[in-house]
Amino acid sequence: MGTSVRHWKQRLVLVCLALGSVCGQLAFDFYANSCPRVEAVVANAIRSATFFDSTLPPKLLRLMFHDCFIEGCDGSILVDSTANHTAEKEDESNKTVDGYAAIDSAKSALEFFCPGVVSCADIVALAAREAVIMMGGPQVQIPMGRRDGLISKVSNVRGNIPDTTLTLDQLTKVFNSKGLSQKDLIVLSGAHTVGLAHCFAFNERFHFSSNGSVKVDSTLDPGFARQLLQACPERPNPRVAVAIDPTTPNAFDNAYYRNLQNGKGLFGSDQVLFTDRRSRQAVNSLSGDSREFFGSWADSFLKLSVVHTKTGNQGEVRRRCRAFN
Repeated sequence: MGTSVRHWKQRLVLVCLALGSVCGQLAFDFYANSCPRVEAVVANAIRSATFFDSTLPPKLLRLMFHDCFIEGCDGSILVDSTANHTAEKEDESNKTVDGYAAIDSAKSALEFFCPGVVSCADIVALAAREAVIMMGGPQVQIPMGRRDGLISKVSNVRGNIPDTTLTLDQLTKVFNSKGLSQKDLIVLSGAHTVGLAHCFAFNERFHFSSNGSVKVDSTLDPGFARQLLQACPERPNPRVAVAIDPTTPNAFDNAYYRNLQNGKGLFGSDQVLFTDRRSRQAVNSLSGDSREFFGSWADSFLKLSVVHTKTGNQGEVRRRCRAFN
């Protein structure tokens, strides 16, 4: 175990150097004395919640992405709006983000065992890590000590969350702004090996004409396009959602990359990773070796988990995740 901890500490040092991030006050044993059972408590809360909602793990992974990409990994997406304040979660791109109740459950449990100690930002990160493990993915050690942010504005969302219509250059620019590389973009996009998407999230890949004909994105596999059109016609039920990964939708694996090779990337921003020659080689490499994907995921997820973190005297530790203190 000691060797493993040293290994992750070395990785963290390299990540923080690359990001120029304030990682010095983050630590793998941050809660060793103040709340030693933190990881077990969060894991138990997430597993209990998943018993009642089997779709929860992908939601928690998405929740972390949307949190970290706006104000950094600081729990800002959890904050509810008030009469005088419109929070991040009200943006259209966040309307289908979910998993808040599970975070609340974990926070309540931690407030019982060690009140006022564990931040909501750390809970979000631990919940996402646990979600990946539950779906068959790798176990990644991540540092703790994030503080909860004091800002959550709907106006800060646009331009920070990658849109499903972006080109490789546009996607890379968004990721670079978070200190993440194009390789991280390709690896972290592998999160789309699980989860569901509503029809409106990929409707730009179909163009319906007034005469009833449909023009399909030429990069889509024809058979896959027909399946999508059956579920999502021109005026779909807004509650309908389809699996992002049509082959192994509930398993955290590298099938996502094989889907891209076969023209079965659901979002345009997924398929472009294969159609653009600059990223195709990485897709081909990850598609053929699950160990490479898991190893790369560990590195990129660790980097994601420390994006623009607040530590020390920055921010606060919220008493309730949905409201500032």
